[in-house]
Amino acid sequence: MKRLRRSSSLLVLCLAGGLLAACATPAGPGSAADAPGGQSLGSLDPGLPENDVIGQGTVLEDSGGVRLCAVVMESHPPQCGGGVALVDWTWEGVEGSTSSNDVVWGSYAVQGTYDGDALTVTQPPILLALYDPMAPEDPTGGVPGDTDEATLVEIQEEAGDRLGAALVSSWPQDGRLWVQVTWDDGTWQDAADADFGEEVVVVQSWLREVDASS
Repeated sequence: MKRLRRSSSLLVLCLAGGLLAACATPAGPGSAADAPGGQSLGSLDPGLPENDVIGQGTVLEDSGGVRLCAVVMESHPPQCGGGVALVDWTWEGVEGSTSSNDVVWGSYAVQGTYDGDALTVTQPPILLALYDPMAPEDPTGGVPGDTDEATLVEIQEEAGDRLGAALVSSWPQDGRLWVQVTWDDGTWQDAADADFGEEVVVVQSWLREVDASS
């Protein structure tokens, strides 16, 4: 495997529910073939979804507005770390919320259109306690990878620096680095394969596109 560039930027990775502090912003759309060698991840942006997407997390409203949080800091009231702003959200008729110190929050599956920055709500939210989606297919087929953990930690730092605020969480597991981002249409998975080799990084999208035919 090629030697990885070390970054001097500060990166705090979200591991099992922590807060991610991001450092970089991807540049623009394209394919891995368009990017500088070894720099596909972070040089490209995924395209926008054609259909509605669904995100699962904590909807939190405070003085800064309403967000669907990918990560929630453990405090009271909670604080949102990562996620997307919500447009056309209303608490009217929505059950399961809690409020404290002018902050309102609850755990929901939220469907809407995603423009790369915000999610515009198009359907009533569903309490996460009542939401039972089909489990996503395991892209590895349950077969472990063969990359050592020290190398995966290096890639974890590199990928986090490149992805910046788009990164939700990342963790080494079973010989691969698992990376969850706000949204990916496959662009960042292809970029990670080009930069680090196939079967090394698994990129998963936190927002899931809704099948328009269903």
